[in-house]
Amino acid sequence: MTPNRGLALIRFWFALLGFLAVLFQLTHLLQNVPGASAGNFFSYFTIESNIIAFITLVIAGGYSWTGESPRWLELLRGAATIYMTITGIVYNLLLSNIDVNTPIPWINVVLHYTIPTIMVIDWLIDLPKTRVPVRTSLIWLAFPLLYLIYSLIRGPIVNWYPYPFLDPQVSGYGTVAVTSLAIAAAAFLFALIAAFSTRLHIAPTPVGVTGTTAAPPQPDASTIN
Repeated sequence: MTPNRGLALIRFWFALLGFLAVLFQLTHLLQNVPGASAGNFFSYFTIESNIIAFITLVIAGGYSWTGESPRWLELLRGAATIYMTITGIVYNLLLSNIDVNTPIPWINVVLHYTIPTIMVIDWLIDLPKTRVPVRTSLIWLAFPLLYLIYSLIRGPIVNWYPYPFLDPQVSGYGTVAVTSLAIAAAAFLFALIAAFSTRLHIAPTPVGVTGTTAAPPQPDASTIN
């Protein structure tokens, strides 16, 4: 695989941008918001998915610099892309008018719009060289499922939920269940789309193959009496 250092630099840049957005937001909350805690901050799916994204971009940037793309990295990129897609879509559909502890405008844009968009673009312009089976893509759904379980168990313990649609005190257990199932269905759809997108590669035509029957060799004129 040929090194792509331009792509590597772009990945490094957006990884740095995502890292700074998370760092600045955490610092701002701890210094300026009474009662803010790091535990709650890192319990937002937005923050966790962005951390996965910028770590993935750093690793992918390093491998694209050297021209390598191991299979495990392709699966990691697929996971990060799905999680950031969930972040962007859920925020825009359910949370754009709700306080989710990203009050600084540029940070909100980076975490909910820029990085999700970049991860999708990065996936599409550098698709895995081999197909990802649908069955394998279902592994990507493990993290959102674990996050849901974690949030519902932690919520009553600390009397705090990251999002209103996960808080049964606000919306009731029925709404929590329906919303969670809807997000799970969307995540499943995103995983299928990501898996099927790896089939977009067009196999190169082998050298010497033109798709037509080769003409039989002609006898050398010098051998004809």
